[in-house]
Amino acid sequence: MNVIDVNKVACEVFDIEANAILRLKNSLGRDFDKAIDILYNCKGRVIITGMGKSGLIGKKIAATLTSTGTPSYFLHPAESTHGDSGIITKDDVVIAISNSGETQELLNLLPLIKRFGVQIISMTGNLTSTLAKAGECVLDISVEKEACPLGKAPTASTTATLAMGDALAVCLLEKRGFTAEDFLIYHPGGALGKGIKFKVQDLMMSENRQLPIASEDTKFIDLIKLISDYKLGMAMITDVSGRLSGMLTDGDIRRTVIKHHNLDNLLAKDVMTVNPKTMQASDFAASALHLMEKYSITALPVVNDDNEPIGVVHIHDILKAGVV
Repeated sequence: MNVIDVNKVACEVFDIEANAILRLKNSLGRDFDKAIDILYNCKGRVIITGMGKSGLIGKKIAATLTSTGTPSYFLHPAESTHGDSGIITKDDVVIAISNSGETQELLNLLPLIKRFGVQIISMTGNLTSTLAKAGECVLDISVEKEACPLGKAPTASTTATLAMGDALAVCLLEKRGFTAEDFLIYHPGGALGKGIKFKVQDLMMSENRQLPIASEDTKFIDLIKLISDYKLGMAMITDVSGRLSGMLTDGDIRRTVIKHHNLDNLLAKDVMTVNPKTMQASDFAASALHLMEKYSITALPVVNDDNEPIGVVHIHDILKAGVV
């Protein structure tokens, strides 16, 4: 087989598997909504089970759910009938995966699940199968054809199953209000772990060194010099009590110069951005980075519990520390 043929076959695989995923959108409905409600209200763990390739995909789905706030565990259906089913409790929910819906090892497990009164979410490509009929709801993972030219090796069907599992995980993540900080807690190792390793206080420029702070009555012209001297692209504005009341950035300066013809009488309080975004020293550096990226900010004031400015955290220092 020459290179052109190989590329052609690969593209056909991509097309078949992409279409398999896109077809899943047509299968969404009440059963998917019910599955999300069951999983969201689960008081125990989500037990995922499946044989062969379905089992391998099930392990990945269990890992994704666990890492995004839904405690999950993979149970091998063959081992379950030899004692492992003891991990299932009445508070759990079972996601059973079988493309045919007639995998015998999986069907052998069903009576044990039913005896505990545990709810079953069936994930199958056969909506008239034994597995489909046993579930409180059925998630359709059927495909038009496998990418394997023999139609035997699970390819498109496992891709569709994995995508359905990801959809469950992401919907639950959104429903639970799972945050970037929550994600970092579940991923303490590697590059992700740096997001939880570093706090804002570790990376900020603190009050131990002079900070670009000015009062509300500071002249606008003097603010330009202050911002230029500190090279942070911003100045923090405080009220008479020393609390942060506003912020002036390079962008604010440009907009002010365009808007006003006479700059001599302008004060900080006339041109500052009120109620600016802030961080506290104990916040995760990853939270600061998320806020900066969301609002296109390069530097954030750091305040104490009384809203008094105690530092500045800059995006360059966060990225230099390897926080992602």
